[in-house]
Amino acid sequence: MKYSNFMEVTFKALSINEGFARVCVASFCVQLNPSVDEITDIKTAVSEAVTNCVVHAYPNAIKGDITLRCELEDDVITITVIDKGVGIKDVEKAREPFYTSKPGEDRSGMGFTVMESFMDEVEVTSNSFGTTVKMTKKIVNTMSEVRC
Repeated sequence: MKYSNFMEVTFKALSINEGFARVCVASFCVQLNPSVDEITDIKTAVSEAVTNCVVHAYPNAIKGDITLRCELEDDVITITVIDKGVGIKDVEKAREPFYTSKPGEDRSGMGFTVMESFMDEVEVTSNSFGTTVKMTKKIVNTMSEVRC
């Protein structure tokens, strides 16, 4: 192993904190010197995962917490988003495009297909005590490359 680092932060499941989560992860993974496209991919995936916690995990007025953990191992970033909400009854169904647990609202799905398109791997585990989304992405080493 050449490089290893991690960070963890916990914040309230409020929509205003989605932007904080995006910037937090982007700032942390910049130490791997990712491309702008890689940063954009990561921020989009984090946005989807955090928004799921805000919208689906805590359906009552009392919002719980979201824990965001980032781990760097060599050139791979692993991002874990954890809530202690109501969980997802059918994870496979939830991973289908456009599926939402709130069909009466103007929602376009839970975003797992978006996460999967921007990250190398996405794992989802859930039970009645919460949901964990673990996403990994290899960062291409561009330090020696000239960027346009």
